[in-house]
Amino acid sequence: MPDCAPPLAQITPPSQALPANACDSHFHVFGPAAVFPYADDRPYTPPDAPFEQLRALHQRLGFRRGVIVHPGCHGYDMSVTLDALDRGEGQYRAVALLEPDVDEARIAELDRRGVRAVRFNFVAHLANAGWDELERIAPRIAPFGWHVCIHSDQASLLGLLPRLRTLPVPFVIDHMGRVAAAEGTGGEAFRALLALRGHPGAWIKISGLDRASSTGARPFRDAEPLMAALLETMPDRLLWGTDWPHPNVRGDMPDDGELLNTFLRLCPDPAMQRQVLVDNPDRLYRFAP
Repeated sequence: MPDCAPPLAQITPPSQALPANACDSHFHVFGPAAVFPYADDRPYTPPDAPFEQLRALHQRLGFRRGVIVHPGCHGYDMSVTLDALDRGEGQYRAVALLEPDVDEARIAELDRRGVRAVRFNFVAHLANAGWDELERIAPRIAPFGWHVCIHSDQASLLGLLPRLRTLPVPFVIDHMGRVAAAEGTGGEAFRALLALRGHPGAWIKISGLDRASSTGARPFRDAEPLMAALLETMPDRLLWGTDWPHPNVRGDMPDDGELLNTFLRLCPDPAMQRQVLVDNPDRLYRFAP
């Protein structure tokens, strides 16, 4: 039985058309479990959220491109994500979970299929990887132009950032580091995020307003100042994503259209919108022309 709520069936329409080739840079595909079984040792059990449902969401919101973040509930079995890449008509890329002993041949195969990164969790309620594992894998993915995707939180972020700066590959911080919105833009963890400005390998996803929100109440306005500060400070290093279908939500279930409209309101400049939604993901994930 699922222990996560499903995404909203009805969402708010987008307030405007998105730029051509706009990219949703963070979402998941779950199952269907009858075709792509969940891992026996999974940290959570979501309801099915298959590729067809994801494509319908993107058509509704106006996204042409996307980046699938392979979920922990499917473990190291990449079948569900590779199937989505194969069906995505070249418009999708992916972030993988890799076994600690992964070899170059496997990385090369995944690269050909559209994978561009590997994810590591440093959040207490998930099946966490150790830093030693990350350090072993990073040199193996470097020749392929991949990066590491870091899922951190308020408790882990400050300890991770100095280490991430030493890696031989770029790194992406998911969901604004899941810092606590209650601490505001002057909080120590958030100031450390802003200090990544100018680092040549650092990227931040301005996704997961609900993950940063200290109230958990839609539309998560308490987390908006964090997004606004990042847009003001380092728009050339930002990515935006829905985080659909929002696994392990503890407060209100996000409305994906509402989340998109919040971004568009906080980022009204068309050139900056194109930078965050098109140019930055194109640079990092290497979409085909």
